[in-house]
Amino acid sequence: MQANVANANGRSVIRLQGRFDFNAHREFREAIDAALADTASHEVVVDLAEVDYLDSSALGMLLMLRDKAKGLGRSVSLTNCRGAVKQVLDIANFGKLFAIG
Repeated sequence: MQANVANANGRSVIRLQGRFDFNAHREFREAIDAALADTASHEVVVDLAEVDYLDSSALGMLLMLRDKAKGLGRSVSLTNCRGAVKQVLDIANFGKLFAIG
């Protein structure tokens, strides 16, 4: 998986590409650190448009991001969720934990 972070206008966008699973833990953690390092940011958006697969460990990593961001007073949302990725998020009831678009 690849993760790119862009910080602009009070928002940090983490764009993920590829398989989001346990093997992506290091890349995702580095992306989280980069996103949360921007003190001007008040929102973190995870763009899942290029993610073709995610598993339960990915769900755990998203929850870790949510907890870290919440501790810093920031919100987290998930965007461009579709197909199998959206289905997994729906089954896990992530719509109750995140704003999903």
